[in-house]
Amino acid sequence: MSDAAHPDVSILVPAKDEQDTIKEVVDRLLALPLSLEVIVINDGSSDKTAEILAAFGDKIRVVTHEEARGKGSAIRSGLEHATGKAVIIQDADLEYTPEEIPTVVQPILDGSETVVYGSRFTEGLNKSMALPNKAVNILLRLFVLVVYGQKITDEATCYKALDRGLINDMNLVCERFEFCPEVTAKAIRFKQHIHEVPISYEPRSVAAGKKIRWTDGVEAFWTLIVHRFSKLASRESSSAPEPQENRPEA
Repeated sequence: MSDAAHPDVSILVPAKDEQDTIKEVVDRLLALPLSLEVIVINDGSSDKTAEILAAFGDKIRVVTHEEARGKGSAIRSGLEHATGKAVIIQDADLEYTPEEIPTVVQPILDGSETVVYGSRFTEGLNKSMALPNKAVNILLRLFVLVVYGQKITDEATCYKALDRGLINDMNLVCERFEFCPEVTAKAIRFKQHIHEVPISYEPRSVAAGKKIRWTDGVEAFWTLIVHRFSKLASRESSSAPEPQENRPEA
């Protein structure tokens, strides 16, 4: 864990069978020039992930699911232990570059933003990304614009950073990969502007262990629809920020 009694940043790392990358990911997170805590959620791993995490001792917090529940459920479990001002998600593979996290969370630490996405697409789609995934990502950003009225370039990015009070107030219900669209939907409905900063990205192949499929995009669209018209069920949170002024209500 961080030496700071009240870290600035809580980094949540959902992990399932990531023995090949989890040590490097955690090492790189701990080396970041931030006051932080690393919370790894071992989501029913059957490989050596748990053993590798145990070797870090009290440098990190490990939350264990005896059986796999899904990424969304893992993130919700991690949030129960988060204490930082900002919360950000780090996948346990190396598609995203941990060293870019300070850039993503800084606007929240400065108090200028409450929601920051690290966008993979500010300079166009990644050439290594599979065609179906490219199509889904384009359609998702168009869908958010049409249905929610907010323009973003990368709805499905892993690097979503939020004010902890805000994400706690969202009362998340996600179980799997619908975490991303649920957060997007609720952030906009809470009248928060989604600020984007450019990040790099190196797609992982299915053979290398990539778990999300283009078919999960169907669930993403459905989740955006459901949360657009459902009643907001936020939980009471004195630390949640007020709606940002001069933003149109979706």
